[in-house]
Amino acid sequence: MFNKKTIADIDPRGKKVLLRVDFNVPIENGVVGDDTRIRAALPTIEDLLSRGAAVLLCSHLGRPKDAPDPQYSLAPVAEYLAKLTSAPVKFSPECIGPEAQAAAAALQPGEILLLENTRFYPGETQNDPAMAAELAKLADIYVNDAFGSAHRAHASTEGVARLLPAAAGLLMEKEIRYLGQALADPRRPLVAILGGAKVSDKIEVIRNLLGKADQLLIGGGMANTFLKAQGFELGDSLVEADAVETAKALLAEGGDKLHLPTDVVIADAFDAAAQHKTIPAGDVPDGWRILDIGLQTAAAFSEQVAMAGTVVWNGPMGVFEMAPFAAGTFALAQAVADSGADSIVGGGDSAAAVQQSGLADKITHISTGGGASLEMLEGKLLPGLAALQDKE
Repeated sequence: MFNKKTIADIDPRGKKVLLRVDFNVPIENGVVGDDTRIRAALPTIEDLLSRGAAVLLCSHLGRPKDAPDPQYSLAPVAEYLAKLTSAPVKFSPECIGPEAQAAAAALQPGEILLLENTRFYPGETQNDPAMAAELAKLADIYVNDAFGSAHRAHASTEGVARLLPAAAGLLMEKEIRYLGQALADPRRPLVAILGGAKVSDKIEVIRNLLGKADQLLIGGGMANTFLKAQGFELGDSLVEADAVETAKALLAEGGDKLHLPTDVVIADAFDAAAQHKTIPAGDVPDGWRILDIGLQTAAAFSEQVAMAGTVVWNGPMGVFEMAPFAAGTFALAQAVADSGADSIVGGGDSAAAVQQSGLADKITHISTGGGASLEMLEGKLLPGLAALQDKE
């Protein structure tokens, strides 16, 4: 199933290890907000340190315009990381270049050096071989633990992996095992839940899952486009006009497997204080829009989930950030938590919704990568994973 080298297959003693992590965390006024991604990288960092490595960390943060930008500096993350580990944490204001090389050369086993944002350099997103070569100069071994960035072929995720002995970190291994297993050899029935705003983002996911899942439940804004394809009037609801024909084709392909909302919560404005009511899916008055699945749909979807051996969930059922339109998503979170199924929740909004529902500890695996987990659900090979060495 997982045929890549992991950190168990390398001997890091006395070596410098360049560890690509996903420290793309929210920072406000120089303070780290949500530290989930930092904590997720700790097992790999601690494992390498305990086995005598000097650990150089690299990550991107935000979307700076290929140049240094103080608001996207990783310096606050270095300070934060120092509170979570007993190892000394140093910071390099460069990611590549003479200053980074000097800092790397001086780094001793048992110490951590966090390099500045990889995206301060245009070579990162261009996967420039020159930048990859500069990164490779800093270390003896490369480890990728940044599942959240594994779907991007960048210098720090793909290019450098081809220049050094390269292995997967513990988080990367865990993510690939859970998601890979769910698709390749799931406990049946496999029930997939898809939500979120756009069908166009998930056409390939739907196609791939129709071939693998036993049931496919569709909610969120994307369900509107399917309802439109069935000829329903949807008022001011979000509908992707150019995806309606595709939705028709998918409905024909999906047959009995594909389930849509039968009732919906509508509101007269996109606002938590708006008037709202539940109606059968189909005849939404002008000036009103669908913002959640109804209780009848939530109950029907929950019945499917209750019978599942494996549940894969990506995307909320409604605008869960607003209390009046959160019931559908939270009802499904409860159903998944109660099901006893192997449950895998894709990153991004779905992960946030499950955390907010207070049921995160009842889910088998919550992914740290939204885009990467989607591409795996599409059946794609992730470039950051493909570049790692195969087990012998």
